[in-house]
Amino acid sequence: MQFGRYFEEFEVGATYKHWPGKTVTEYDDHLFCLLTMNHHPLHLDANYAEKTTEFGKNVVVGNYIYSLLLGMSVPDISGKAIANLEVESLRHVAPTFHGDTIYGETTVLDKIESKSKPDRGIVYVETRGYKQDGTVVCVFRRKVMVPKREYGEKRGGEQPGRPEPVER
Repeated sequence: MQFGRYFEEFEVGATYKHWPGKTVTEYDDHLFCLLTMNHHPLHLDANYAEKTTEFGKNVVVGNYIYSLLLGMSVPDISGKAIANLEVESLRHVAPTFHGDTIYGETTVLDKIESKSKPDRGIVYVETRGYKQDGTVVCVFRRKVMVPKREYGEKRGGEQPGRPEPVER
């Protein structure tokens, strides 16, 4: 199974639909909040959210949605990455609630040859996350440095360092 792409395999304008989606549970949201020490009651206190917010219920913390989409894109975009260079923009455009399913897709906006390192290049992408009803919830753009095929082959190919099974 392919994990990420070499620079030559990206085409400007191509869109990769990430699969599968992820249904966000209350547990996912609360655990992420607790791990990151985000104790805002909008995410953790159902009574607070019901009585004091326009939504009337807890909203999933946005950084979880961003992290989820970033992870979903790894097999298609950054699985072979040498470096994630920058997140240029990040917008949360609609709320996500417990029970929503998030899907993602990434479009290649540009490819830039590296001047200083001819064995790699920079891929500029935009990832969009949307809910089961098609509502877009998160959009971000980033640049990823990926190797050219020649670089990957010099370092051992598709899965460098993976041992072969030994029968006992």
